[in-house]
Amino acid sequence: MIASGDREGTALTQRGRTARNSRLIGAGGALLALTMVGLTYAAAPFYSAFCRATGYEGTPQVVKANVDAEGRRILRVAFDANVAPGLGWSFEPESDSIRLRTGQTATVYFRVRNLRDSEVAARATFNVTPEVSGGWFDKISCFCFTEQHLGPRESAEWPVVFFLDPKLETDPSMARVDSITLSYTLFAAPSERPSQVGPGDRAGPAG
Repeated sequence: MIASGDREGTALTQRGRTARNSRLIGAGGALLALTMVGLTYAAAPFYSAFCRATGYEGTPQVVKANVDAEGRRILRVAFDANVAPGLGWSFEPESDSIRLRTGQTATVYFRVRNLRDSEVAARATFNVTPEVSGGWFDKISCFCFTEQHLGPRESAEWPVVFFLDPKLETDPSMARVDSITLSYTLFAAPSERPSQVGPGDRAGPAG
């Protein structure tokens, strides 16, 4: 026969184990959540580096110089310029497109103007389409590598120096590609975003 005191002791022990297990499960869940968040942030630079190294999702390559000989194919390279909402700039390519032989270095300029009465900083995101061409589109110099600043109503011309790797001629997926589009979108730098949109700053495009 089990005494009432023994029953109470057993019940207390079971409740204590249950509470301890609940705390362990809760702590484990929190640790798992923190770990997943950490992995997400840690993966971002690796993903970016992977795209730059492989051309994945139409990401052009970054190189120091063109060391290859000219190839045989001539492709059309078109240029697309966009400005994100909230950035009071105008932005356009000097030329809509060029024809370029593989291995040949080209320099193209983009015209930009700050339409505001204060200095503004911006950064450019970029990609090329079709995405398969990203691994063969090599940039030597580009305004998109760094944050850009323009003073009140200031204008500038930004160069992009690039070439198409002649090795694209050996890629079967590029056999039917005869036109590549290089696209840019300008965004206000993070420090600019909270204060840039105001009722008195809704200027239209230049020109």
